[in-house]
Amino acid sequence: MARKSPVLSRLQQRNIPDWWSNAKFGIFIHWTMAAVPGFAPVGTEFANILQSKSKDAYGYTPYVEWYQNSMLFPSSPVSKFHAANYGDAPYHNFRADFEAGIEAWNPSEWVQQFVDAGAEYVVLVSKHHDGYCLWPSEVENPHRPGWNSRRDVVGELAKAVREAGLKFGIYYSGGLDWTFYQRPMGQMSDVLASIPRGDYPAYAEAQVRELIDRYQPSVLWNDIAWPDRADKLYDLFAYYYSQVPDGVVNDRWQAWSPLMSAVKSRPVAALIDAGIRRSMKRNGGLVPPPPPHFDVRTPEYVVFPSVKETPWECVRGMDDSFGHNEASLPEHFISHDDLLWLVTDIAAKGGNLLLNVGPRGVDGSIPELQAERLRWLAEWLPRHEAALKNTRPWLDRSVIIPATSNVRYNVKDHTVYAIVRNPARELILEEVATSPSTTVTTIDGTALRWRVEENGLAVTLLEAPDSNTPVVVVLTGVSYHSLH
Repeated sequence: MARKSPVLSRLQQRNIPDWWSNAKFGIFIHWTMAAVPGFAPVGTEFANILQSKSKDAYGYTPYVEWYQNSMLFPSSPVSKFHAANYGDAPYHNFRADFEAGIEAWNPSEWVQQFVDAGAEYVVLVSKHHDGYCLWPSEVENPHRPGWNSRRDVVGELAKAVREAGLKFGIYYSGGLDWTFYQRPMGQMSDVLASIPRGDYPAYAEAQVRELIDRYQPSVLWNDIAWPDRADKLYDLFAYYYSQVPDGVVNDRWQAWSPLMSAVKSRPVAALIDAGIRRSMKRNGGLVPPPPPHFDVRTPEYVVFPSVKETPWECVRGMDDSFGHNEASLPEHFISHDDLLWLVTDIAAKGGNLLLNVGPRGVDGSIPELQAERLRWLAEWLPRHEAALKNTRPWLDRSVIIPATSNVRYNVKDHTVYAIVRNPARELILEEVATSPSTTVTTIDGTALRWRVEENGLAVTLLEAPDSNTPVVVVLTGVSYHSLH
């Protein structure tokens, strides 16, 4: 058995910093030049794409930021859209309009909306798969020199975010860079076969080190995989933590190994694709396999069914895309009640919601259907943040929480917060056992009438709710009552 790296052993002894566990809600930002055309097919979730056996499945993704890959499939909706609107113009022709949008961009307008919505941290995509960098990198791209913005989007946003009292993080596409290597990717095996080698690993590491040194990100969020060996990756982690002691890395850092080269074999590729489909069916969506070291799990459009001991964040868009999609209609976006319940459900299971914003490509503004959802959060989350932020799950992680259950629980010190969806005037909290010292109040401390019934604690609200917006009941002197 191979001896574990001593660097890896030290990395695995780290604990997640309190700031991250306390946050509950963050903002992800995908702003790439693919948002200039701003088109992807609607009506199909990415989870369905991943489960498809079609060899060109990823060419039909609802993710706008994959526009450049979808263009490579002649029969795809994106390919047809591009031909109709832009002829045979290459993807990089969108650069001029995108950079004009960068010049018009106002970071403080973004940040104020994030603060109002109750976010505690912001993670910006600094480089997506198209390789374009949102900072004036001094690490020259050997295949497309100057493939970066003149304006320091990363730095200006970091400054605005931190001045507002939030944490700032950076996403970097380590696994893919289409300026180094691009081939049509229709299945996951194609994705793994597209991880660049040659001069790319050194380039990617140099850029990530530059991002660390220049911006000190509190979150370092990689995607797809890492293009270099594990030992070099562990050294990079060690360097990051030395510069940002309370930093956090996600779980999409599977290091390259010679075994990945085997994916170019058709039988191996078929096995990988079949395995991905099984995993998707089992998990209900994309849950990346954990690498040897990570701080946070990042299921995509997936919420776990129970409390997790391992820190995790659900990462998703407000519609079915991360990048801005002009084709998305109101019915493709998450609803008011579902959004408020999403952040509640995730927090009660030990996770954070990293909710994506996809600005327009041409001016950097946040589209109205997305801004509307930020306003929904602003109307509810700050008034109820005591029930979410700085709390921990009250239920034991062995308890599977039925999706049909309308109650979620958090705890801080000895105070339990019951958050109820679709509330009636009288609530039944089946999991709550009372004591002589029990108190029951509203979020602002107003006493509520309660009594013990055979099926649980019955609580009468001050008035009948006039909407399905979640309500919070604050409990002290109570204990957990198992339903089993």
